[in-house]
Amino acid sequence: MENNMFSLMASEEYSSDRRCIWVNGPVIVGAGPSGLATAACLRDQGVPFVVVERSDCIASLWQKRTYDRLKLHLPKKFCQLPKMPFPDHYPEYPTKRQFIDYLESYASHFKIKPEFNNSVESARFDETSGLWRVRTTSAGEEMEYICRWLVVATGENAEQVVPEINGLKTKFNGEVIHACEYKSGEKFRGKRVLVVGCGNSGMEVSLDLANHNAITSMVVRSSVHVLPREVMGRSTFGISVMLMKWLPLWLVDKLILLLSWLVLGSLSNYGLKRPNIGPMELKSKTGKTPVLDIGALEKIKSGDVEIVPAIKRFSRCHVELVDGQKLDIDAVVLATGYRSNVPSWLHECEFFSKNGFPKSPFPNAWKGKSGLYAAGFTRKGLAGASADAVNIAQDIGNVWREETKRQKMRRNVGHRRCISVA
Repeated sequence: MENNMFSLMASEEYSSDRRCIWVNGPVIVGAGPSGLATAACLRDQGVPFVVVERSDCIASLWQKRTYDRLKLHLPKKFCQLPKMPFPDHYPEYPTKRQFIDYLESYASHFKIKPEFNNSVESARFDETSGLWRVRTTSAGEEMEYICRWLVVATGENAEQVVPEINGLKTKFNGEVIHACEYKSGEKFRGKRVLVVGCGNSGMEVSLDLANHNAITSMVVRSSVHVLPREVMGRSTFGISVMLMKWLPLWLVDKLILLLSWLVLGSLSNYGLKRPNIGPMELKSKTGKTPVLDIGALEKIKSGDVEIVPAIKRFSRCHVELVDGQKLDIDAVVLATGYRSNVPSWLHECEFFSKNGFPKSPFPNAWKGKSGLYAAGFTRKGLAGASADAVNIAQDIGNVWREETKRQKMRRNVGHRRCISVA
């Protein structure tokens, strides 16, 4: 195996139906922030790698499936990738365009050149050879990468979630889009729009629609934590991180909720009920992120965004709610989230669960068996992905250096034997 893995950076063989590529290092699946961070850390360790990406660009979620007004919800210091901070002139909450520019500069700086338009069909560990076999398709051509290490960096948000709602597909005549297809409220000006979902995306889409004078309603089926993005000029998230260094999680939650009440007031009168469990504990246990308000609450309080309960059914041009209300609507935006797509292509069941997330909780969710790694599945945002990247690169780098050292020693011994025989 060592002879195969360490002889060439990437060598190729051809079989009857596909091209085989031997990779002298890990294959990283995904060129989003997690994949880029891992590649940069591996570059710093001197370990070669190959990045495969199904789209035609890095960070395709950010470039192609986000709305125009999007900004980072957390301060930039919590969102920068390893070994390269954001430019000093960037604002505290960089825009979508600024973040994409940062990622492109990051990839250029670390000489990361993904294999674009290369979709992974399957990946499995070959027990006989002790290697991973990663099959991909690119422009109709099938390829198989063979490597010792596999880094799964496709992320928590690889595929959109579209729920089955009675009548939505079969009876409703209006426009239906997922939040990943939403760009701006301009096209919905003057229209009656129903936003399904009340997470950060649902809240921000509702705000944008209201700003463009759409008649906006937002479905809130369950309880939700809504927090101010800042308290007295300081990031609410930053305050939480600081408090968690000294206080138990339950006490941090109580303090954050008290600060939130002082800034936002009670929200129950507006149809927003808080969960029984605190925001940080809920995030830790379930991965559900609290909403950081950037203006939607003002629209809700003013009536520009109406909160409505769960949906019962759709008909041709209106929706019936569980409380008996009927609303005339022209369009629906499904802010219903995303999911991991790992189970669709990774043939492995020990490390990843059926929902596409590692079974082990943070901070042990980055390393599996047989050279399998996961980057960006901690439900802790870009900071969690960065921590994964550092750990993965150090782990692979340690093995790489030891085996490279042994290879050199064997070559030196062989060289001395040749000299003595001569």
